[in-house]
Amino acid sequence: MGVSVDEFMEMLAELPGVEQSEGGDWLALKVRGKGFGYLWERTETVGLKATIEEQMALVAERPEVFEVQFTAGRFGWVVVQLAKIDADELFELVTEAWCLTAPKHLVEAHEGG
Repeated sequence: MGVSVDEFMEMLAELPGVEQSEGGDWLALKVRGKGFGYLWERTETVGLKATIEEQMALVAERPEVFEVQFTAGRFGWVVVQLAKIDADELFELVTEAWCLTAPKHLVEAHEGG
């Protein structure tokens, strides 16, 4: 169990249109200029966009893995401890965050294979 920063970066390569930009202590993750995540290498944590319902469920289920980052509008961002999550679950969460942000045609193309 656990995902390294390098493994997380490999996951991002599987999603089309992912852009990265330095933001000081973090790496901002965007698709078409809109943010869906953040990576803090120093703490080996990732912040991901989710629905508020998903954010609440994840934090309630496993507070040792997930914590509330913030809410903005209809989205609840969640911090993920990379060392405490398996790769399949993290990839699912990253993909969901990307899907919440990417243009519809990009999501449809990705889901279509």
